[in-house]
Amino acid sequence: MKHSHLIKRLDESRILAAISAAEANTTGLIRVMVSKRSYPDPLPAAEKHFKALKLHKSPHRNAVLIFIAPKSQTFAVYGDAATHARCGPEFWNILRDEMALHLKDSRYTDALLHAIAKAGELLAVQFPRNAPP
Repeated sequence: MKHSHLIKRLDESRILAAISAAEANTTGLIRVMVSKRSYPDPLPAAEKHFKALKLHKSPHRNAVLIFIAPKSQTFAVYGDAATHARCGPEFWNILRDEMALHLKDSRYTDALLHAIAKAGELLAVQFPRNAPP
């Protein structure tokens, strides 16, 4: 699938609202990126873009990037050091599998909304906005 075809199918306002709602309860950051390039192995690409977006410089090292490469039909969810340390690989594996179900049914916005909500829930528990320093 082409980048432009996926972008046209996404409900940007719902995705932005979901990110805003998820970030309201945490010090963490959630970003979504749809790549124009093909990445057979999306995880290294997600890490590269994570750093290019300077998400690794968030104060609490608790950012999450949801990365989709429609041209290669691949995706990854990449969490920064503190996020990954608190949730472990099992969280990412489950989230990947849940997103895949939505994507297989061409429910692209639903896949992103689900991932944003789950990442937001994790961040809210592990990095609540109003936690004492």
